[in-house]
Amino acid sequence: MPKRTGVADLPLHTGTVPKWLADRMRDLGRLIAESIVENYGKKEFLVRLSDPLWFQSFGAVMGMDWHSSGITTSVMYALKRGLNPIARDLGIYVCGGRGKYSRETPNELMMIADKTGVDGNYLKRTSSLCAKVDNTAVQDGFQLYQHNFIITDEGDWAVVQQGMNVDARAARRYHWCSSNLRSFVEEPHAGVVGENRGQILNLTHQEARDTRSSILELAHENPDRMMREIRQIVAPNASIIKPAQLDLFEPPRDIVVSPDGLPVRSVRDPILLNSSRDCIMPTRHEVRAEDVDLKRLGGVLATAYESDPKDFESLLLTPGLGPRTLQSLTLVSEVINGTPSRFRDPARYSFAHGGKDGHPFPVPCHVYDESIRVLGTAIEKAKIGDREKLECLNRLHATQLAMEANCEPLADFDKTIEHEKAHSKEWGGKTV
Repeated sequence: MPKRTGVADLPLHTGTVPKWLADRMRDLGRLIAESIVENYGKKEFLVRLSDPLWFQSFGAVMGMDWHSSGITTSVMYALKRGLNPIARDLGIYVCGGRGKYSRETPNELMMIADKTGVDGNYLKRTSSLCAKVDNTAVQDGFQLYQHNFIITDEGDWAVVQQGMNVDARAARRYHWCSSNLRSFVEEPHAGVVGENRGQILNLTHQEARDTRSSILELAHENPDRMMREIRQIVAPNASIIKPAQLDLFEPPRDIVVSPDGLPVRSVRDPILLNSSRDCIMPTRHEVRAEDVDLKRLGGVLATAYESDPKDFESLLLTPGLGPRTLQSLTLVSEVINGTPSRFRDPARYSFAHGGKDGHPFPVPCHVYDESIRVLGTAIEKAKIGDREKLECLNRLHATQLAMEANCEPLADFDKTIEHEKAHSKEWGGKTV
């Protein structure tokens, strides 16, 4: 059963991702997805995608700007490019996209249905409902411009879609997953949270049940009778209507309505559940110490720099593996193996491969390529039954946790960034 699992509020950024980064994101995104499927199964990958904090961390570990709306478009484009060519083997397909590509989702779903035997008509209806709920049933000032539908060959699915508020220069990302949905039209959202921007129309609220029923009844009424009722009920530009005056809607108490007679609720009303899984990013570009769990970052750095490198050569079976690549692989391993509580500070994952805008430091392309090489080798060996290298990589996260538990000093945030920038040229650092 599906539910909407959370929301991310992000500053609206424009621009493009250069090919040198887009191709690396495609490759690393595919390998991380394959690792999760290999370790935990296809359904688990959909669960990860439906967690807004994990998704933000996933984008940051791939070198995107850690806080921006561009993570949504770029990550989903990278996954579509990376996963669809291997979809028959992996069993995961990515549909839709931004703008005109979102409108191709129904056709793509029907083609997948022909290949896999899943119910294409159900999936088309599900895709449309998710978009309609976030764009129409809840009118929060954000207009959808991106819709991605991720489907397995077993019929499980996730939706990642994003809306834009041009006036506020903000974007809002919505996540859905095919588990635990009671209803598409009543309280489908496990979490919706963001900055208070005034009143919104929320026809999915449980107290709007009678309103939804009345709307359905109106759709079957004689238009002449309906217009007579409306003239009696709604005066022009009405602001407050008493329940006794509102026979069609029958709300339980006074309700604010818009000039067209539709009920409006405030974002302060209790429609928010499980908001701890939601994600609100600042407008500034730079990463600050307060954005990062410095103890956890200290565990990453201790794992990479303070242990005997020979121990990690044995662990990862990769002779000559340097500490800087271990730093990236440690964070990649956490994205693959970490529990939900590990992703409350997405900025920390930008310490794997930096950010294309130079924050917290330029993307170290040589290190990025090494991360792809090591992870790719582990996946390929696992496919032919040799899981030793992949298990070693997975144990890197366990090593990090042990280091973190015994790492008394916090990471020196300023020195860490200074070190990265000092070696940026050596590591092939690039920015946009």
